[in-house]
Parts: sequence; structure tokens; C-alpha cells
Amino acid sequence: MKAIRIGIMGFGQVGRQIYKLTLDDERFDVAAISDIGKPEILCHLLNKTMGPGDSVTLKDNYLVSDRMQTRLMPADHPTDIPWDVFDVDVVVDATGRFRTADELEPHIVNGARRVVTSALPEGDIDRVILYGVNQDQAKSSDRIVSAGSASTTATVLALKTISDAYEIEHVSMTSVHAYTSDQSLQDYAGADYRRSRSGAENIIPNDTPALHWVQQVLPMMQGRMTAYALNVPVQTGSMLDITFALATSNLNLDSIKNLFVQAADENPELIGVTNDPIVSSDVKGIPYSLLVDLDGCMLAGNSFVKVLAWHETQGHARRILDVVATYAQLDENQFKEAS
Repeated sequence: MKAIRIGIMGFGQVGRQIYKLTLDDERFDVAAISDIGKPEILCHLLNKTMGPGDSVTLKDNYLVSDRMQTRLMPADHPTDIPWDVFDVDVVVDATGRFRTADELEPHIVNGARRVVTSALPEGDIDRVILYGVNQDQAKSSDRIVSAGSASTTATVLALKTISDAYEIEHVSMTSVHAYTSDQSLQDYAGADYRRSRSGAENIIPNDTPALHWVQQVLPMMQGRMTAYALNVPVQTGSMLDITFALATSNLNLDSIKNLFVQAADENPELIGVTNDPIVSSDVKGIPYSLLVDLDGCMLAGNSFVKVLAWHETQGHARRILDVVATYAQLDENQFKEAS
């Protein structure tokens, strides 16, 4: 299969992580990146997160690495980007700003075959794929796709692991989430009272769209789940605190832990487990979508179990590329069948 030509809109944390992952993966070729930042500063920020001895140079508005040359383009809206000029197969919209079908459609109009957004959508789109759970539902005809979010994928993987062995009566999930780029450092009047407060100074209670989309992807959880988020003043590393009410009694904690150990053995790219007494900064750069803190798991009574697990945006960036590769394979299979 020829390299998948990717366009990236939004070169923030997730956009840079996606680009860096493609440097070592010949399945992908990042043809162009759109961002309103100055090319010199975008290159500078990228190099500050590269590994020892690695670097990317800027030449005539191109990021140049050992394997790729990638055009940088200033643009503020999907309507402004001529993806057809760069023969782009798929656009990864990593801005987090454009979430509706109408907002994302211009990527298609301007030449991309498909757009995959790094955020959960608002309203109906062709498909939401949480890789590791429902990628088998992807269809080659899908044009506007969401790869979910880091916390949503992590939650679904945890629920699926437990539900494969036990009947779940109810789940209460709290997402303890690092602050995000749409939060202000100082109190600043926004659309929401709590999110108008400083993200660097406060624990901020927040709703989470994961509640809706987890139940969409796992229909058996409909009406059996509550979810909430706490944005906390750390830059990296987020945690899930999930309490399961199971339709059984006399639970064995080791049996619950072993479910996650087995899941990690079966899906080592998606799920990890640890017995180390880690904290949030220790999970920076982890490749998993779900890292289960085995020492943080505990029983509460006879039929309740609490699971603590970690996630970080690096794992989400990997899953976005997994979604891109899934659709590329579907397209290739359809082409072969038609030939």
C-alpha cells in the first residue's frame, strides 16, 4: 500500500504528536500542515519536543526531516486550505474548533477524500470510531469521521474489559483531566461560569461529552452510566476514576485486576497495566490509550469495584493514526474488489 498522504489542520500538542509519530512510520506521509502560527515558531516548538539527536529544519515554509518534506500554510478555517494541491488523502483536523459536519465539510470540498477529527463531534457525522472497540464498523463510504477523545477511548476500553466478564448494573466515571488549551491562565469571562476561572489555579468541575458517546458506542450502557469531569491544574497526565456496580456479589479483587492484565497481553498497543505507585507526570508520553493502576483498584462492599487508570494525549495521537490506517485499508480493499 502506498503511503497515506495526510494533511494536518492545527499544529498544537496533538498535531505535533501526530507529525512526530509519522516520522518513524512509513505508512504515512504528512504532505501539508495548516496553522495560523508563524512557521519559524511552529518549527521551534516542534523541535523542543523532539528526542535527543532528532530535529526538523524549516526551508522555504517546508518542514524538512530525513523522510518527509511538509508544507506549512497559514489558514484559520477549513475553507481556506487547498488540499487538492497537495494530493491529500485524509485531513486530520486537530484544532478542536470544528466539530460539526458543516464546519468540517470544506476539507472534503477542497480536495481531501476524508477528514478525521481529533475531537468528539457536535451533531451527526458519518462515524465515531473509538479504535480498539468499534473500528470494525468503519465503512469506506464514510467521509467525516471522529476518532473520539483520549478520555472517551480510555473509558470505553475499561468498560469493555469489565463487561466481557461481568454484567454491569451501573457505572460512575469521573475524568480527572489536565487543563486544556481552551482554558485561560487567569480568570477570564467566557461562555461558562466555571470554565471562566483560571485553569492553572483551580480544580474546575465540568461536564463531559464522553457520557453521550460512550453510550452510543456501547449500547448496553444506555441509562447505566453517569459521568463528570474535573479539570485540574496539571499540564500532562489525566486519570479516570471509575466505580462499577456489578450484578454479582463476593467479588475477588485479584480477578478484576487479572482482567486488565489479560487485556493488556491481548492488546499491548492499546492497554497497559502497572504496579508502580505512579503520579500524573509519570505518564507523559505513554503510548497506551489506557494504563490501569493496579494498586489503585479496590473493592467497595460485595459488588462495587473502583478502577483507577491513566491516559495522555500521546496515546490518542496514536489512535488517530490507527483510524486513518483503518480507512486506508478499507479504501484499498474496495479498489481491489472493483478492479
